[in-house]
Amino acid sequence: MASRLLFQSRLSAPVAAGVFAAGYTLFPKTTVHAEAPEGSYSRKPIYDEFESLPAPPAQKPLPTPEASEPSKVSSPTPTDRLAVQIGKTRVFLHARVAAAEDKINQLMDNVLDLESSFTSTVASLAPSKESGEKLMPGAVYVLVAAMAGSIVSRNRNIVLRATVPLAVGVGAGWVVLPVTMRNVSDLLWQYEKRFPAIADGHIRTREGIEKAWTMARVHTQLAANTVDEKIGASREAVEGWVRKGK
Repeated sequence: MASRLLFQSRLSAPVAAGVFAAGYTLFPKTTVHAEAPEGSYSRKPIYDEFESLPAPPAQKPLPTPEASEPSKVSSPTPTDRLAVQIGKTRVFLHARVAAAEDKINQLMDNVLDLESSFTSTVASLAPSKESGEKLMPGAVYVLVAAMAGSIVSRNRNIVLRATVPLAVGVGAGWVVLPVTMRNVSDLLWQYEKRFPAIADGHIRTREGIEKAWTMARVHTQLAANTVDEKIGASREAVEGWVRKGK
């Protein structure tokens, strides 16, 4: 009897559980949700607006350059070193080319200035039109006079052979081309001023020549006066003799 009751109780437990499950399934009294029940967190539809994002955390102030650790300086690459060397070479070549160009320009300026000075100096030696002096016939006369002086002194010593043609030519130039010789003398004097010793010697020589020329003219005049007096006295004596003879 006891065993029968135990068997019936074991048999009735699964049946009761099945009946309860079938009845709960077919006639539910509460709605079963997949989400957690209300109270744990609020359920929201998927189409609701997004909530405002939380404010970002406050950034920490950047450390000052004094507080920060010194940055490591990276060594230049071979390309950087090559670029620096190329730049230095270009600057060096540019400086040398510019210096050479300046030297060439300066040389050309000096040559042009020298040419202009030479042409202006030669032009200044020519006589003016108002003087009526012509270079071509006068230059020929001066050359002929110098050649005559060379012929006269050809059998003399070397000093006379060197000085006589020059002196005769210069003298002929002062006689035939006085304006041109004056211009040449003034030009030489401008160059002689650069050398005081030569200028002083020239002044002394010129003063000596002028003094000798003055003395020569005075003595010539005295000699001419003496001759005139002697001639006049002789003529008077002759005339007296002639009158007495009559």
